[in-house]
Amino acid sequence: MTQRHLKYRIVRCLIDTPIIFVALLIAYNYFPLPEFIYPGRPFISILFIFSVVSWYIAAQFTSLYSDLRSKKFSEEIIYILFTVFLFFILLSFFLFMLREELYIRNKFLALFLLVLTMMVIATKYMLRKYLHQILYTGRLNENILLIGATQAAKDFYDTINRHYFYGYKCVGFLDNEIEKLNGCPNLGKIEDISRVLEDNVIDEVVIALPNSQHNDMRICMEACDLYGRRVRIIPDLYTYASSNIQINNIGMLPVINLRALPQDRAANKIVKRAFDVLFSLSFFVFLGWWLLPLIALIIKLTSKGPVLFKQERWGLNNHLIVCYKFRSMYVNSPESDSNGKFLQASPNDVRVTGWGRFMRKWNIDELPQFWNVLLGNMSIVGPRPHVTPLNVSSMHKVDRYMLRHLVKPGITGWAQVNGSRGETKTPYDMQKRVNHDLYYIHNWTFQLDLQIILQTIITIIKGDQHAY
Repeated sequence: MTQRHLKYRIVRCLIDTPIIFVALLIAYNYFPLPEFIYPGRPFISILFIFSVVSWYIAAQFTSLYSDLRSKKFSEEIIYILFTVFLFFILLSFFLFMLREELYIRNKFLALFLLVLTMMVIATKYMLRKYLHQILYTGRLNENILLIGATQAAKDFYDTINRHYFYGYKCVGFLDNEIEKLNGCPNLGKIEDISRVLEDNVIDEVVIALPNSQHNDMRICMEACDLYGRRVRIIPDLYTYASSNIQINNIGMLPVINLRALPQDRAANKIVKRAFDVLFSLSFFVFLGWWLLPLIALIIKLTSKGPVLFKQERWGLNNHLIVCYKFRSMYVNSPESDSNGKFLQASPNDVRVTGWGRFMRKWNIDELPQFWNVLLGNMSIVGPRPHVTPLNVSSMHKVDRYMLRHLVKPGITGWAQVNGSRGETKTPYDMQKRVNHDLYYIHNWTFQLDLQIILQTIITIIKGDQHAY
């Protein structure tokens, strides 16, 4: 990590202290406590100290101050919310211990937490935008040397080039056989690593070599140790990509575990199902009871035909389910072309009605699927279910395609919030979507579900160019 980036992380951490103080003052301004007024009894100072200690303890547990450059801001919001929740518990413990000396009204505490949350989110957002601006100019980038020209190396190089705000600049790569890597400068053979490290400013070395080249890996790591460079290894684990991979140690020996999927565990199933039911019921109680009839009425007034569109799709373990949607196309619209190929929805699709185009743009047509969630054949978050023709055409062309049916399909998913939605014109487009789905399946956590829901809401508000 460069000194500049280290300073940025220190600022990002310490700036929360004045935020806590300001939030306390705002809460005190609206709900002044008599105990704070008595001379010689600095309760506001005591509360501030307890708040700061509680906040940084909570942030340590939630990893709020870890390097979040490669994560979306919606994910950082989840980190902040978890920190606020843990902070509230810790602060409540401190206040309970001093309940005889320091009384805090619930209104004061509620306003304090609300202001603190909003200010931290706003500040972290402004800092992130400021960081992006600096990274765009190249002033805070870390120089990366890439070892190897495997597919993993190509994906890594394309990723850091596409997402400049990760803060990495690849100065070149070394490989014994391949001389070209998506425009990345070739700096020589792997045995030239000592010369390259000596002649160039390198902050970090990323090794992306096949498992068979363990001797080259050893040479690289010894050179990095000699020149004091940090090393990361992108493991050649594509063989095991269909498994949930965990790397830990037995003694001093790193071991790769191919363990069961997170959603196979009974406790996780209960948590996910309980959240699905509560979220869906909340939707119907607060929005669905009046919004769904209103949408149905507009559909009836703007086009002929049924309100709901029922479509056969593939769900958990390849079982067929009936997926409910608001009808957005004209009745009797063709589902396949003259060659029998399934017609996916495309931009300016003539089959889509005027109101249907509006619904699809804002994902309103998907709202009846909350009923699927209550029925138990779908989840709030999961791989989007595909129609039978699309499954049949993809299962033999896309690697590990059928593994996306190991969990329940969802109304929204990791692929959708990462831009892999809409029409899949080529097998590569579908492969990209499946890769996102498999990442979600193998790395599921309740926090990830919350992040995806938040990202979905943000995407709907901002508008998605792939929604048509």
